[in-house]
Amino acid sequence: AAALILTAPGLSVIINAIEIARQIFERMMSYTIYRIAMTMDVMFFVVLSMLVFPKVPGTTLPFQPLTAAMIIILALLDDIPIMTIAYDRTKVDPKPVRWQMGRILSISAVLGIISVVQTFGLLFTGMHFLGRELMGVIIDPTHLQTMVFLQLVVGGHLMLFVTRTSGSILRPPYPAALLFWALVCTQIFAALMCGFGWLVPALPWTLIGAVWVYNLIWMFIQDCVKLISYRLYDHQAGFQTSFIARMKKNAHHYTP
Repeated sequence: AAALILTAPGLSVIINAIEIARQIFERMMSYTIYRIAMTMDVMFFVVLSMLVFPKVPGTTLPFQPLTAAMIIILALLDDIPIMTIAYDRTKVDPKPVRWQMGRILSISAVLGIISVVQTFGLLFTGMHFLGRELMGVIIDPTHLQTMVFLQLVVGGHLMLFVTRTSGSILRPPYPAALLFWALVCTQIFAALMCGFGWLVPALPWTLIGAVWVYNLIWMFIQDCVKLISYRLYDHQAGFQTSFIARMKKNAHHYTP
């Protein structure tokens, strides 16, 4: 047994408590899906890229997709917007909510795999133009390294917009101001780092813009894949529930 203390007249505070609890649950879901997908993207990409490209094409130098400093900076830049998830706007589910680990792992795995494909797409493009001109710039290994770093920062933060809701990113609830501006500020800082060469090799502004456009396109691709994944999983779960219910009904009907 537990004591329940109402802090305001009437029973509306109970409704408010339920709404807040369900909003907190949605934020935890958003964080979990994002964290799993982002971890898959970074870890799988770093390992697989070194297996696919053990050396820089045309040289005997070992290929290093990210430096140790880049990995640390990437983690720090991710932490800032992640903390603002606690203040994000979320929908209030009309029904009681519960953990569905199969659903969470399925959606996060799909988004993680799509993110790895996205990062490899930029890497393969950069490798194709290595030593050649792209948008007025002769691509060298340092350019490629910074492009990959910027892609992980931008793509990872844009994926936060995708994972924060099970619906389309074009529909409400829209991101809270604190979350939105945290993302904007970290992106501006990352762009300045790459443009002026702070702690990372400098990248021409034309290529920074190209990386941004590339990630924006992929954000909408991720959103479409997410919507399809949710629909397929929920449809399958609904079918399994109805099938089990029919089996129980038939078993009860034929019980002597």
